[in-house]
Amino acid sequence: MSSNKGSLKSTIAVSLTNYLDAGAIVAGASGLTLWQKYLGLSEIHLGWLNFISANCLGAAIGAIIGGFLADKYGRKFIYTYNLLVYMLGVLLVMFSVNFPMLLLGFLITGISVGVGVPASWTYISESSEIHNRGRNICISQMSWGFGPMFILLLGMCFAPGGYLFSWVEGIAHAIGGADLSGDALNVFSSRVVFFSLFVVAFIAWNLQRKLEESNEWKESKAAAKAKGEDTGLIHAFKVLFTNRIAVKTVCFLAGIYLTWNLVASVMGFFQPHIYETAGGLSNEYANMLSCVGWAIVVGITFCLSFFIDRLPHKLFYILGLVAALATWVVIINGVNGIGSLWAFSILWGVNGGLSVQIFYALWGTELFPAKFRAGAQGLMFFIVRGLSAIWGLVFTYIYGENGEGFTVAAWCMIALLLISLVVGVIGAPKTQGKSLEQITHERYGDNY
Repeated sequence: MSSNKGSLKSTIAVSLTNYLDAGAIVAGASGLTLWQKYLGLSEIHLGWLNFISANCLGAAIGAIIGGFLADKYGRKFIYTYNLLVYMLGVLLVMFSVNFPMLLLGFLITGISVGVGVPASWTYISESSEIHNRGRNICISQMSWGFGPMFILLLGMCFAPGGYLFSWVEGIAHAIGGADLSGDALNVFSSRVVFFSLFVVAFIAWNLQRKLEESNEWKESKAAAKAKGEDTGLIHAFKVLFTNRIAVKTVCFLAGIYLTWNLVASVMGFFQPHIYETAGGLSNEYANMLSCVGWAIVVGITFCLSFFIDRLPHKLFYILGLVAALATWVVIINGVNGIGSLWAFSILWGVNGGLSVQIFYALWGTELFPAKFRAGAQGLMFFIVRGLSAIWGLVFTYIYGENGEGFTVAAWCMIALLLISLVVGVIGAPKTQGKSLEQITHERYGDNY
């Protein structure tokens, strides 16, 4: 219920899921060039890693499963088991010695991420007070920023030539032998970064499995049982697709999030790689520049958390997308120096701090009734991340082996961001100051 107390504590625990989601994407990105050299991968191989990872298809598959499981068996069910799967995927990546093993690790990790995300946003919203719902979603998004920031910081320190690479060498020689050298030695910096995700996942699992079940879900389940309603997954799909308001909401939310996420997914996975190939930066410098961008995301989102429940959502939505468009306008003439790369990183950080994902997460939990709230989000996340997976493969062809198609790719990004801006401005709902029950009643009547 909206009146639940202690929402901040539960929000922090649940937000670790977002840390692990973004962390998994960026951990792969920060070491992408190292894995490429170690395993002799082509740009097409990298596209496939992105395709099945937490950035795209893996998360898409997990989301549609996890969303409806969360509605059927409860939010706590997800928190009890899901991160065990995540830890398995991370272990596979850590110990990968060939491309299929690396691919499988990325896939399993991605599925776990997808399972956790719809339940995460739903639980946060359902356990928040009316005037703190936006704040708590912002805290969740801050966790999405902290993940990449810390992972990139570790990637920078552990990268070949980095401040702590001597530690990596010691670990690598202890495991692989004293003769280990070259690319096989360097890739251990990425293995160590993934180990940090394993540690955080273990801590998060212990915190989340102790959470109380959502009162909103329990009341919805009890009401459905009293009416003798079918609560199966197939029925949930049927209800979702036969309700005109629900279908319109899916189209609106998928519209704003898909177009923005097609850009963000590429940035999340390929940003350091772009800096290295198109910008000519070292792996260490590329990770540092990306880290600065994510630090800006955290700072901007922290500031937003104080105002999002007080000022019009549409204002912040527009500001975020203007920053995103400015990012690609700056770079549209090509990467012509370190100055343009810094401007690119800073502006994208501002966009991330006011990102479409914040409003997608907030509106996605507000605009659906509890009985299929997580399932609807899972469906949208499936659509968005699935299409992002396909776009990731297309992007590698447009971008080229050495960034020769970067300008064409930038124009594609601008077009997508413009669509997200227009759809969001037209369809932004007015839900501030209303409880989830009130919003549901206004939109769906007494039957939900």
